[in-house]
Amino acid sequence: MTFVIAGGGLAAAKTAEVLREQGYDGRLVLACAEPHLPYERPPLSKDYLQGKSERDKVFVHDAAWYQSQEVDLRLGTEVTAIDRAGHALGLSGGERLGYAKLLLATGATPRRLPVPGADLDGVLYLRTVDDSERLRDTLAAVSSVAIVGAGWIGLEVAAAARAAGVRVSVLEAERQPLLRVLGSRIAAVFSALHREHDVDLRLGVQVSEITGEHGRATGVRLADGAHVAADAVIVGIGAAPDTGLAAAAGLRVDDGIVVDAGLRTSDPDIFAAGDVANAYHPLYDAHVRVEHWANALNQPAVAARSMLGQDAVYDRLPYFYTDQYDLGMEYTGLTRPGHNDDVVVRGDLDSREFIAFWLDGDRVVAGMNVNVWDVTSPIQELIRSGRPVDRSRLADPATPLPETTL
Repeated sequence: MTFVIAGGGLAAAKTAEVLREQGYDGRLVLACAEPHLPYERPPLSKDYLQGKSERDKVFVHDAAWYQSQEVDLRLGTEVTAIDRAGHALGLSGGERLGYAKLLLATGATPRRLPVPGADLDGVLYLRTVDDSERLRDTLAAVSSVAIVGAGWIGLEVAAAARAAGVRVSVLEAERQPLLRVLGSRIAAVFSALHREHDVDLRLGVQVSEITGEHGRATGVRLADGAHVAADAVIVGIGAAPDTGLAAAAGLRVDDGIVVDAGLRTSDPDIFAAGDVANAYHPLYDAHVRVEHWANALNQPAVAARSMLGQDAVYDRLPYFYTDQYDLGMEYTGLTRPGHNDDVVVRGDLDSREFIAFWLDGDRVVAGMNVNVWDVTSPIQELIRSGRPVDRSRLADPATPLPETTL
């Protein structure tokens, strides 16, 4: 019996690890399209990009681990087709590989900027370890960059660029960075943070063209005619789940590969985890796809058990974190689209030491601690309990979080 994992990220490597821990001793193949050992992505826009950590630190396991665990690791090998009826896969080298169970951990791909000049040299994206190294080399060689997009990746790259002494312009279509995630009040904290570090933050602007000379980017033309000169242009406008393989095989796809709470797809022998999985979440009674490290870390425990025929449910709350300059942050929970402006703040926004709580009615649905630590568990408990809270007690740093409920 052969289990196959398609993917080269954290979710793929951790699923292999859990399968062995759970006693699966059959043939286990891990097919990675990239030539590198499976690796984690958060360092690519944080410590690794800034040269604070070595390359080996990004890998989930070293090569010896795969050998000792008898994982048939196929680097530079992409799963190109799924024959569901024949329980077989087509691989990029032309091989046909049979499977009993298959996990799709194909991740996501950066959204491309659809404007003239986007294919010029010096237009960079950040998704892979090679991208991170290319970007790090660029930051060491240029004096200015323009970053299109003020999401998490764009702002983390901006912080890395400023740490490297590079002049930075950030161009964002929304009126605040991270507006759709954080709402206007908390998004303003990140605007102030980057402006304090001399980032030219231009909000509410549209990019119409990447300008260039001799085949290389020289800046960005905005819809109002303004030109932002730059030695390189970095695009961070989000990512799309890599569902092509699943869609071609006839699996259910809708903003990712649709899976149940056990991470099973519409085919009982195929599973999905990580950025590509749009998973049913029992707490929200809805499907949720989250492109963050915590899902890739924790979903494999459920995926592996489901592959082994065990009962398992993924019901962890969404979680992510960021580090920018001297700001460290953890975010837990989920808000409904368009419902992120009802916020209670405990602490001081100006000093950037606070906890923000997003409420839906009188219940906490998400919380973000900024430079305040060891509070993730009580924030999770508030969200999971679904109990109404007293807003004044919630805002009072002297009141323990468990005592804020009514």
